[in-house]
Amino acid sequence: MKRIRTRHIIAAPPETVWAVLSDFGAYAEWNPLNICAEGEPREGARVRMRFVDAGGGKGKVIAQTVTVTACEPGGRLEWVGHIPLLFTGRHFFELAPAEGGTELLHGEDLSGLVPMLFSAERVARQKAAYEAMNLALE
Repeated sequence: MKRIRTRHIIAAPPETVWAVLSDFGAYAEWNPLNICAEGEPREGARVRMRFVDAGGGKGKVIAQTVTVTACEPGGRLEWVGHIPLLFTGRHFFELAPAEGGTELLHGEDLSGLVPMLFSAERVARQKAAYEAMNLALE
């Protein structure tokens, strides 16, 4: 399994950060990684997403339908996407009150055959893309 983790402090309360993060319809306006999301932010919902394959380094856009597996307002948002036998990605955001605003933990757990082949360079590019999304969310 490959794990990607980023942390970022946002100078806004968790409720404000949550309002932006859970507004899937507005992702195209600000999100450099998940450039389109169509669906509802509720547990069990199926959401059509388009995202940049930042780890690949060529800006390829991938379309995938994911399932929201956690939706705790002001706390945690998580979805899972997969290609059977090849790839499963559990992408998540955790928000916690912090001095000066919100601490954001943003990451993904990648499992299956394909992630095992990811180079350290690819994982580093993916992490950089998550950090860019964190800044855009801010």
